[in-house]
Amino acid sequence: MTDAQRIDPWPIRTSRLEIRRCAPDDLDPIWEFRRLPAVNRWLGVAPATREEFHERYLDPDRLAATFVIELLPTSDNEPVIIGDLMVRIQDAWAQLEVADDAKAVEAELGWALDPAFAGRGYATEAVKAAIDVCFGPMGLRRVHAGCFADNEPSWRLMERIGMRREEFSRKTALHRSGEWMDGMNYGLLSEEWQTN
Repeated sequence: MTDAQRIDPWPIRTSRLEIRRCAPDDLDPIWEFRRLPAVNRWLGVAPATREEFHERYLDPDRLAATFVIELLPTSDNEPVIIGDLMVRIQDAWAQLEVADDAKAVEAELGWALDPAFAGRGYATEAVKAAIDVCFGPMGLRRVHAGCFADNEPSWRLMERIGMRREEFSRKTALHRSGEWMDGMNYGLLSEEWQTN
């Protein structure tokens, strides 16, 4: 399936969340939780200032791969941004003769959640919904995600939703603290995915 044949399925809704494309106006609320030590400790990129964050995320390619996780409004509250989700479409590795068939067939996933909303299943709900879209309307064949091995909430989420651990690497990732840390990578094929 080519990019032109794919429909744009966003926004999507779950029972409690809306996941929609990130807009420039969303960057300030995202910055508020991404700058917290409990969150930015695990991020691959953690700009030090609001201005640096805006500059990085206003890049068209990065903005196109970033989605907002928004708690749906209730009678007690307005919608509130509680996290963000990355869905970066990628080519699979292929031999040259079949490389065209491997274009835009998989996605790298990533996520960050405001700690004030942790422990309620929101991240799990959002990632599962994103995988449903990847394997449904987007027609992708594989998703994958990685994390530091010490980031237990992330790898537990991946295991909880049925992703397969494909790699545990010893001290392959240099953390901004200066420590070499272990890494973990998970993957899932479309034929392995069952919606719950």
